[in-house]
Amino acid sequence: MTPVTISAAGSGAADGTPNGGAFVGDTARSIAEAARAGEGAARTAGVTVRTVHDVAGIRAVADFFADVWQTSRASPPYPSEVLRSLAHAGGAVHAAYSAVPSGERLVGAAVAVFGPPAERDVYSFVAAATASGRGVGFAVKQAQRLWALERGATTMRWTFDPLVSRNARFNLVKLGAVGSEYLVDFYGPMSDGVNNGDESDRLTVVWDLVTGTTRRDDSADGRAAADVVRRAPDGSPLALSDADRLWCRVPEDIVALRAADPALALDWRHAVREVFSDAYAEGLRATAMSRDGWYLLTRPSLDLPTAGVGAGTTVTTSTEGTSEIPCGSACEEQQ
Repeated sequence: MTPVTISAAGSGAADGTPNGGAFVGDTARSIAEAARAGEGAARTAGVTVRTVHDVAGIRAVADFFADVWQTSRASPPYPSEVLRSLAHAGGAVHAAYSAVPSGERLVGAAVAVFGPPAERDVYSFVAAATASGRGVGFAVKQAQRLWALERGATTMRWTFDPLVSRNARFNLVKLGAVGSEYLVDFYGPMSDGVNNGDESDRLTVVWDLVTGTTRRDDSADGRAAADVVRRAPDGSPLALSDADRLWCRVPEDIVALRAADPALALDWRHAVREVFSDAYAEGLRATAMSRDGWYLLTRPSLDLPTAGVGAGTTVTTSTEGTSEIPCGSACEEQQ
């Protein structure tokens, strides 16, 4: 299959652009860079990404989300009428398609809406991608980034399950977002096929759309010399600390653990919750995730995105969004 690129032209800043479409200086450069990044990501993944407006296309996206979250298509987690209403209200439904002999196959999707303050911040309501590892999720996020920048936004937020290490690495390292807020049992009980039987703690992340910077430093640097401050349910170290950094481990595969041993999975949930709650109360924020499942929490610096970060700040979130979580496919939390 010959890879195709993102339909960047179709996402342009049309009606409703806060600054009327007049982009100058850094804003124009950021949009041009985002367009190049989106085209490259889509080419690498072998997909085309475009906004979806028609009823049939949006219904296909709703069915796709139902398959990802293992629910009946008759009762999808994000009904098509809700997705269409969000798009009509000024949000966007993005979908990624790969070429197949019969035409196209939907392999990824995301939904974004504007949040307060509407002229600067976008909330990624939901995103998911199949064929994890091919870069489909990254291509979808880049399409969202371009769409948001064209409309004057500078940051994007979403939530994800902090125990899903693959999502954490995607969000914090691949995208360069920062964990701005830890939310305890955010949704209450969930009944989909992925989250059943667990409590719904979530980590809100903030993504700086202007820079869109991937982390390049080694988050494990200094970890081996750090002190053990908490033990995990399996008896091994859970949290390590030095003078100004904290590392916290999560299970290798929380989805598989939840299916095999729900009680142990819940023990991990409570243990990690305690570490994060204490760390966030002390001003630390999740800024990276290692390949072997360790978060790095540090104090925010001036070069990190700050929307929603800091004591006393209220972060408004909607339903589950994603960036890439495993369930055979990769579901953003936003989910």
